[in-house]
Amino acid sequence: MAARPLTPKPAPRSLSDVRAKSVPKHDPERLTTHSRIVHDTVAQIEHRMATAGLLATEPAFWARVRTAALLHDAGKVAEGFQQQLLPGGTFWGQRHEVLSLAYVDLLATVTGWSDEDRLMIATLVATHHRALHAASSGAAKGKQSLSQLYNSRTRWEEAFTRTPRPNGDPQIQVTHRLHRELLAWFSGALHTDPPSPHSGGPTVADRARLVLDQLLSAWRQPVAADRGLLAVLAQGALTLADHAGSAHERLQTHMPLPADYIHRLPCSPYPHQRQAADTEGHLVLIAPTGSGKTEAGLAWAGQQLRTMPGLPRVIWTLPYRASLNAARRRLQSDLTPDPASGEDTADIGLLHGTVAHTLLGEAAEAECTDADADADADADADTSRGAEPTAAMARQARARAGAMRLFTQRLRVATPHQLLRGAIAGPVYSSVLLEQTNSVFVLDELHAYEPETFGRLCAAMGLWERLGSRVAVLSATLAPPMTTLIEESLAQPVTCHRAPLGTSPVRHRLVLDENPLTDPESVERLRTWLDEGHSVLAVVNTVATAQALYEELADDARACLPDDPHAALLLHSRFKNRDRDAIEKNLLRRHPERGAGSRSRRGGLTVATQTVEVSLQLDFDRGAVENAPVEAVAQRAGRVNRRGRHPEGPVEFRVHRTGAGRPYDDAAVAASWEALTTIVAEGRETLGEEDIERVLHLAYDTDWGRAWEARARRARDDFASTFLTFTDPFHDRSEFADKLSEQFDSDEVLLREDIEEYRGLTTGPEGHPLRAAGLLIPLRYGQLKMYNAQYERNLGVRVIDGVYDVTTGLKPPLEPETIL
Repeated sequence: MAARPLTPKPAPRSLSDVRAKSVPKHDPERLTTHSRIVHDTVAQIEHRMATAGLLATEPAFWARVRTAALLHDAGKVAEGFQQQLLPGGTFWGQRHEVLSLAYVDLLATVTGWSDEDRLMIATLVATHHRALHAASSGAAKGKQSLSQLYNSRTRWEEAFTRTPRPNGDPQIQVTHRLHRELLAWFSGALHTDPPSPHSGGPTVADRARLVLDQLLSAWRQPVAADRGLLAVLAQGALTLADHAGSAHERLQTHMPLPADYIHRLPCSPYPHQRQAADTEGHLVLIAPTGSGKTEAGLAWAGQQLRTMPGLPRVIWTLPYRASLNAARRRLQSDLTPDPASGEDTADIGLLHGTVAHTLLGEAAEAECTDADADADADADADTSRGAEPTAAMARQARARAGAMRLFTQRLRVATPHQLLRGAIAGPVYSSVLLEQTNSVFVLDELHAYEPETFGRLCAAMGLWERLGSRVAVLSATLAPPMTTLIEESLAQPVTCHRAPLGTSPVRHRLVLDENPLTDPESVERLRTWLDEGHSVLAVVNTVATAQALYEELADDARACLPDDPHAALLLHSRFKNRDRDAIEKNLLRRHPERGAGSRSRRGGLTVATQTVEVSLQLDFDRGAVENAPVEAVAQRAGRVNRRGRHPEGPVEFRVHRTGAGRPYDDAAVAASWEALTTIVAEGRETLGEEDIERVLHLAYDTDWGRAWEARARRARDDFASTFLTFTDPFHDRSEFADKLSEQFDSDEVLLREDIEEYRGLTTGPEGHPLRAAGLLIPLRYGQLKMYNAQYERNLGVRVIDGVYDVTTGLKPPLEPETIL
């Protein structure tokens, strides 16, 4: 029998050979380098957050996070992980963070940590990729928890000490020499003596098992709410530091918004703008459209920056995804760029919806897979395609770099959806939650949400206040029940300012029309306005109606202005992001606010849905709109003769009755029509500030209005008890993610015909989902089935079948809807 050839043993590995990453290829990052970078990045995060709000109640908070940052990847010293990093290497199949617990245990013997210090440091190390426990319902969704992966069936010595190899030789996971080197390095970084070697003592596998068992026991039962929230915030600080350190991104310190913003306005401020700038603490500001609400909100935010600790962020929220780019462009042009950047415009963050979800999920993935082959869907997907582990790690590195753009800037524009996702916490979203600490929130056009979302936002305001943040609500149309709910939801006083009467001139002659806007007589009136040279805005409630009305009138508008490529424009939410962005730019150039003394008629047609109602500073000569909830009608009016500078004085604004409320609640639309009819009967036909206040009072002083308030209050309380309690901080809450998305009832999807372009933008050395965000289209959850939507795991998005045109957008399914 021939002797089996001897397998050459690899040269003993020293600490300088131990890598944490597979990148950069020419010299992968060392474990000691990565540990030090992440440790130092915590200082940047602490500088930004300081000890605001609840953090002030735990003096050891940042010290524990720093220590956990140093130790979080200690388990990568294992030979199985090191072999995995090599080109062509095989997946190890164990969790490096579990092995890291052994080093927490060893160092706890020499550092003087308290029992609580040791528990929290170990908890953060263990949970920076996975939940400790499965969901409380017991359902396994997505990645398995550590308690599912490591249990009574686990062969600990085989996993972490001597692992059998196919050739029969055991693989020693951590040699004695390397073990001593690593302990000496950590001890030096922690400014303590290294632990004394104990011959015959517990192995690293025994220590890892012991500490994991202690963690599972400590966090199995619910804990006090504040303790749970602090634990989740600490987890967020560690994961943010890990992602920033891995991406080699520094958190920006420059604030584009100057604290003295109010004194830099080109014109003398309105009284309500001065009042906002003088307000310290929470604010509700009610001011007419076109009266400088945005400037007032910025002035208030600048004032808060003066008195808050650390480096507060400013987060500007808007109700529609379709409004984000316009708001971002406005802030970029109005605020101050960082002189050190060399850029001409301010760096304003933009929190993408589906893209953020994909990036954060991929960035939270570990560089090693589970012992259970089905536990890590992303790793399985790569393996099934024959990819090497290093390919999955490269993808993760790109995701981390992209995800860090969501956290870098100090001023961000977002919808509330991604902010509320922070309530899910866990390794994916705890950083999002942490970033809501010591922040300044400006909730623009808060009236635009249906009662359930309004209530959830009120619940979130209460949480933000606990985290040391401040809130301002800006609106032209905030009904009394809304103000009451906001004040109820915040513990600190809320200052409410209203723009003085007369701030806005009389701009409109209100006309109520019983005929639908699509009626031949109504359409002919629009043609007449176009023929007369007026710029015309027509706003309808559904995408299908907008597309049909546009196609009926576009040629007429072009015939009036044959040399104008933008004589007819259509705007709704069901465009690809990049196409909608181009349309918004054309709209702003074509229909800007009328300047003082401007007398010419500009002509042109714009047909839109409610996406035109916020953030777009547009100005038209005539307006015809479908009836909608009272706030939407007022906002639509705000785009017609916006600042009252039309040479004719007040211009016609016509509201057409609708047969059905869709996509709005029928009762809300009926209450609006009844209120509008009442004020016309009272002789109010200007739709001025007093008229809008009267309409709001009439609409909400109805059975519908009282039901609205009850629904919003119930949603607030339900959201606070279901999502905003952290009594089980380290149980898997991923099941809440889909539930929350469904409650917001929208997603971003990809046309099947764009798959290859999307893949090209998201893969390769420069690829990541942020580059491909322009291809995505917002869509209601209820419509996914109509478009045959299918989730493509390899792309991280849902793919739909549909007919699309760059001018008119995605054609409607069988039942037309629009997106709120």
